[in-house]
Amino acid sequence: MPETVLQVNDLSIAFHGEHGCQQAVRQVSLTLKRGETLGIVGESGSGKSVTSLAVMRLLPSGISRTDNGSIVFNGKSGEIIEIHNLSEKEMLRVRGKKIAMIFQEPMTSLNPVMRCGRQLTEAVRMHLGYDKKKARDYVISLFSEVMLPDPERAYRAYPHQLSGGQKQRVMIAMAIACRPEILIADEPTTALDMTVQKAILRLLITLQQKYNMSMIFISHDLGVISEIAGSVAVMQEGQIVEYGRVSEIFSKPEHPYTRGLIACRPPLNIRLRRLPVVSDYTETKEESKEIRHLFSAAVTAEERRLNHLKLYKNDPLLKVENLSVHYPLPKPIFKKERSWFKAVDDVSFSVYRGETLGLAGESGCGKTTLGRALLRLLEPTSGSITFKGTNIAALSRKELRMTRKNMQIIFQDPYSSLNPRITAGEAIIEPLLVHKIINNEKDGKPKVKDLLEKVGLKPEHYHRYPHQFSGGQRQRICIARALALNPEFIICDESVSALDVSVQAQVLNLLNDLKTDYGFTFIFISHDLSVVRFMSDRIMVMKEGKIIESGEADTLCEKPQKAYTRDLIAAIPGKAFNPAP
Repeated sequence: MPETVLQVNDLSIAFHGEHGCQQAVRQVSLTLKRGETLGIVGESGSGKSVTSLAVMRLLPSGISRTDNGSIVFNGKSGEIIEIHNLSEKEMLRVRGKKIAMIFQEPMTSLNPVMRCGRQLTEAVRMHLGYDKKKARDYVISLFSEVMLPDPERAYRAYPHQLSGGQKQRVMIAMAIACRPEILIADEPTTALDMTVQKAILRLLITLQQKYNMSMIFISHDLGVISEIAGSVAVMQEGQIVEYGRVSEIFSKPEHPYTRGLIACRPPLNIRLRRLPVVSDYTETKEESKEIRHLFSAAVTAEERRLNHLKLYKNDPLLKVENLSVHYPLPKPIFKKERSWFKAVDDVSFSVYRGETLGLAGESGCGKTTLGRALLRLLEPTSGSITFKGTNIAALSRKELRMTRKNMQIIFQDPYSSLNPRITAGEAIIEPLLVHKIINNEKDGKPKVKDLLEKVGLKPEHYHRYPHQFSGGQRQRICIARALALNPEFIICDESVSALDVSVQAQVLNLLNDLKTDYGFTFIFISHDLSVVRFMSDRIMVMKEGKIIESGEADTLCEKPQKAYTRDLIAAIPGKAFNPAP
């Protein structure tokens, strides 16, 4: 029987602010065994990260407090450390050396003005007492261990010079540098490509086994937890509502909240008419069984055939021919010719009115570049983009502005695509003023408040700022802003990739409802083929700037022709369990 390495007993944490005391964690108790991986799963705001930060003693003083409870660490050498009683000076000897943490967003966790190697050597020299040369050699060996390509270059690189997956590997190297006994991974794969995510999960499992580490893995995605954890704690509103072995809880979940989290993931084996959401399981309604039955009903092959005939009988709304977007690479000193990076390379396809065309592929394959080139947010190098008979690639700036009323985009990160200094209502009303559809803000308020209700928000949200909303609510504001001009064509660029799976289900359902109500045509860009399948009529798979495979969504996912597509499907976490809603 493995010994206990960490014991959390009756932990309660409250935040104090201008609106009074808010309980973030309520009497949470967890047991982590040596060599075990414990998953903590739940929606944003459920208390997952707050619990892990309490273990690391990283909660800000004066804003939060621990009402009661204990956090006890049992080291390999037999020492018993009561973390909740340590001073900050004493905690410095534990943090990093005994217990380490990988944070969710590597770009904000790494110092942008310091080279990656130097950021690690500081910790190594402090905790292990290495001199400068020994620390440098050790950090390069760590970069090699976490499978960073060209560790020497990564050592000299700044964070912005590395990809998202590479930055996360730097964070993992930093976390394991002092060979901690416990590794806490807080959403380390959120918003990463499925293939990169799979590689990071494999790396963590390998390192855990190599060094016999115990791990707490935090995620909102039950599929990811099923791939890496042995035990799982399901958290809701600061409390643990279900706790046990992963295999038992995922096969026979007892709590309605757990059943809802499992059901709201888009399954890859069938296409549902509509995704369930957590509230369908947690709210006590008489009609809940009928709702779940409706959700669980799959779209039939005959329905797919009839829809196919209906969509593709007319001329395309958008036609792209031989489109390329090339970027110049730095010119070598002794070469006469400049090399070019082909982000989009001679791509041709059509999009039909009322269709949702899915675009899938890894980061760097050209998906986002293609989407932005279609709207001339990036200038194409060559090729034509014909929208409703007009070649967009040849339009002047003034003509392009008029065309953009009919072509909108929903970006991946709702927080960075909203101006933090203006309210939600002002953000939605802005395009109406720019295109002179209304004369002043007062004229547009009724329309904006109606749009807010259409996307599941309230009219009073008009006067709130972006930081006062959750991630899912911010994405709804971006959707409302895209709808304001009544466009015919919308590009969704990874618009749900950073959302909780439960919020993701709500937003995907909303997009489908709005498509039915307004008759939009979509290009839906995502690295997650299970999401793309649920949303799309057809799918195109992109690799290295080219479309390598395309076809009807269900057929492509069930019988992929290319090895690359099969790899994308194989990388989807949690395929082992696909429970019916």
